[in-house]
Amino acid sequence: MFIVVLITCANKAQAQKIAQALIKARLAACVNLVNPVNSLFWWQGKVDSSKETLLIIKTKKNLFSRLEKLVKSLHSYDVAEIIALPIVKGSRKYLSWINESTR
Repeated sequence: MFIVVLITCANKAQAQKIAQALIKARLAACVNLVNPVNSLFWWQGKVDSSKETLLIIKTKKNLFSRLEKLVKSLHSYDVAEIIALPIVKGSRKYLSWINESTR
């Protein structure tokens, strides 16, 4: 099964570092960096906001635990957003490419 993982990062530099590490470790076939994203959220009992960089990661479900561990080792947030969504359908060639590009 294939998944898309969403991760917000404090800045573009941190996002690039995490993206490169995931690609080099073959835990992701592709990582898109979306910069900036404006985030509005609850933090420590109040509404807060921040400009962040969003990572959109294409990978396999069975790699999520290793991906999460690597991200946590590089991420600066106490509570990092690391969420996975299933890929319900996709181009057979693209999904095959994700499969071949990850380990």
